[in-house]
Amino acid sequence: MASSAAAEPISPSNTRVGWIGTGVMGLSMCSHLIRAGYTLTVFNRTPSKAQPLLKMGAHQADNPLSLASNSDVVFSIVGYPSDVRAVLLDPHSGALAGLRPGGILVDMTTSEPSLAVEIAAAASSKSCHSIDAPVSGGDRGAKNGTLAIFTGGEESVVKRLQPLFSLMGKVNYMGGSGKGQFAKLANQITIASTMVGLVEGMVYAHKAGLDVGLYLDAISTGAAGSKSLDLYGQRILKRDLGPGFYVNHFVKDLGICLKECQNMGISLPGLALAQQLYVSLRAYGEGNLGTQALILVLERLNNVSLAPAIASS
Repeated sequence: MASSAAAEPISPSNTRVGWIGTGVMGLSMCSHLIRAGYTLTVFNRTPSKAQPLLKMGAHQADNPLSLASNSDVVFSIVGYPSDVRAVLLDPHSGALAGLRPGGILVDMTTSEPSLAVEIAAAASSKSCHSIDAPVSGGDRGAKNGTLAIFTGGEESVVKRLQPLFSLMGKVNYMGGSGKGQFAKLANQITIASTMVGLVEGMVYAHKAGLDVGLYLDAISTGAAGSKSLDLYGQRILKRDLGPGFYVNHFVKDLGICLKECQNMGISLPGLALAQQLYVSLRAYGEGNLGTQALILVLERLNNVSLAPAIASS
């Protein structure tokens, strides 16, 4: 995808794709690109996590710089802002150092808006482009290609990336650099309080002697219905607390939210409460569970367990 051919639509025949981070989300998102015919080069700090993609035909790079030198568009979805900075901006091994003029960085990590602005400025200085594009929808959204994608940066570049984004989900253009991150953080604030309400309702229903499975079915089509209920209600009942989204990463996201609230001078007490409850999970060594593991905190607070309700639900 040479910069002189900027008007040519992105397609498997003219665009080489690089992908940094092949964890719970990245693995599924990459698979959609490979199935669509794109040439894909991947990098993961734990090489074994990329093996399923290599079997599908992906190539493996030794570091982000070498990956970018063989890519026109480089996606990243890693854990923390420090990881984003390392894989994209490190002058010796980062992707930007290897990207040719006209290349595009797309960071899909939930990260700091200020870092997205910094990356965009660094990319522009090299005649490249950068888009912040964090996603929502969890592991199921990644597998089904139904993620909500919050984008920030040059709108013309976002539109140009549509053939790639469309394989993963629905694009929502939020504004200039950093606005995609702000939108995702607002999304996390909403999810945090929703998850607290979901697990509190389940504990209350259990203590009231209700069949919790029947209760969840009953509320799913009413005003209390939510995507969180749809995604996690039955998982909680089945004691499936595996990560669709890690507690550790959610604690990171909520911490960024609180930092931004301080910068804005606003008070969001529901966010602060949810963050503390999730920090409790991490303190118990449960940071690698999924966000639905919040049920464990409410069970410990109330000395109850929903586990006996599983058989009847």
